[in-house]
Amino acid sequence: MGARAVFLVGSMASGKSTVGAELARRLGWDFVDLDARIEAREQKTVPEIFRDHGEPGFRVAESNALQHLTRSLERNSVVALGGGAFAETTNRALLRNWPSVFLHAPVEELWQRSQTDGIERPLRKDRDQFVRLHAERLPCYRQATIMVETSGRDVASVCAEIEGALQLGTQAKRGGQDSAASRSRNSR
Repeated sequence: MGARAVFLVGSMASGKSTVGAELARRLGWDFVDLDARIEAREQKTVPEIFRDHGEPGFRVAESNALQHLTRSLERNSVVALGGGAFAETTNRALLRNWPSVFLHAPVEELWQRSQTDGIERPLRKDRDQFVRLHAERLPCYRQATIMVETSGRDVASVCAEIEGALQLGTQAKRGGQDSAASRSRNSR
């Protein structure tokens, strides 16, 4: 059986990297941050890629990195996608056979988190632009396999909900043959 993966999607500051690292630890899986993969492949930071090639150039690098990742997975992995990755039609199509989890929080909370997390975010300009970007991407995020509300919750409870929704805890331990994605989709 090939490697399994879960892809975390959502707006910037939704907690994808934090939740992803903890979920991977709990499952004994690898954690992959797609932005870190892009930076390693391009030998530039995400802000440098945006500065040098604009958002279209970054989206090409992002799609290439995601395509390479999905084709080369050798170990079970929890993957944190950048905020815009799942908003791209080609990326959603690429991930249609993998379980995806939308980490949701109210836009005002996301804006506040993004102001205090110390991360340079090329697409975070001002509050109005942030709200517009979130509204544009929200219909795409809602196409994820499941949605988990993160507002006011600790990382452990979010991870437990994801494990339960995708039945990863028992599947990871027993090495089950049936796909978490198909079980989750069938239970909708």
